Amino acid sequence: MEREQEGWLGLRRISEALWAQARADYATAVTLLDAGVYYASVFFSQQAAEKALKAASIDRLQKLPKSHNIVQMANNLGAPIEVMNAAAELNSEFLATRNPENSEGVPAQNYDKRSARIHIRCAQVIVDWIKAIR
Repeated sequence: MEREQEGWLGLRRISEALWAQARADYATAVTLLDAGVYYASVFFSQQAAEKALKAASIDRLQKLPKSHNIVQMANNLGAPIEVMNAAAELNSEFLATRNPENSEGVPAQNYDKRSARIHIRCAQVIVDWIKAIR
């Protein structure tokens, strides 16, 4: 029983850390949009969504997802369609924003202000939903 409780308390600490980092990543995405670093803004938008969903997975399902598939995480949490659509928009950006071999061309050249704004809005939808259900 004590070991189980220690495990749950450890997961709760991870959940709180993920939630705090999700909010920081969202703020970073906005800052990078304002600075004109669009590919990095998109990456941090995806990261904000992923970390928020992982925190909620711990809170609701008592487990930490091991993948980066935010569509699957949102689905496992019973997310509404708006959240599922936002997750679908952000899902592939984990790889596409980081490595030229995982995208068509150079990530730093593949994004513009409009796409960064779209991805920030998607992250906001997810973060706001997680905030409401935590």
